[in-house]
Amino acid sequence: MKTLKEQVAYLREFVVDGKNKLFERLILERTAYVTVVLEDLYQSHNQSAVMRSADCFGIQHVHLIENRNQYDPTSTVSQGAREWLTLHRHKEQADNTQATLDELRAAGYRIIATTPHTDDVLIEDLNLEKGPMAFFFGTELTGLSETVISQADEFVKVPMYGFTESLNVSVCAALVMYSVTRRLRYSNIDWHLPEQERDEVLFQWYRNAIKAADEILERFNQ
Repeated sequence: MKTLKEQVAYLREFVVDGKNKLFERLILERTAYVTVVLEDLYQSHNQSAVMRSADCFGIQHVHLIENRNQYDPTSTVSQGAREWLTLHRHKEQADNTQATLDELRAAGYRIIATTPHTDDVLIEDLNLEKGPMAFFFGTELTGLSETVISQADEFVKVPMYGFTESLNVSVCAALVMYSVTRRLRYSNIDWHLPEQERDEVLFQWYRNAIKAADEILERFNQ
């Protein structure tokens, strides 16, 4: 079996130069310093809108907690964005929310709840230097579960000045992602993907871009 880097280099030969250059440029814009977690969203257009925003702002990882509401991987609504993202589906445990919290905390992420709270800060005032951030967004009607609220390390909110009490979840997520990634790119924080993960993501991108990628790789690895 060839190394991952060798496989990526081989797959490059089956892609036009323009797309190779696009991949080379965009992989340097991807980050895992920020990740997004959707807890039990039930409207597919909200899920797909968050995925599109994550891709646009260079956030590679999106986590989907499926306690009551299931994500439909066959939906074409989010297909254009999801093939460039790394999706993590949490649906096998009795309490998928707790399992996700434990997994992300073990990976070094701060658990950040996006909801009005007595101890919250505005998103533009959030300290980015304290470490990687996992932003949790709750279901459309009731918001985040008590499990997330009780275990969150920090709380953030998007400032609003109108009569409406809350933003649509996908709009809120987009504003959070924009604010955080914009500030990261002007900071001294090393937010880029490490080399090993860059290769993993590029491998995923090339497999999605090449129709017969699996057959090509099977011959190459013989």
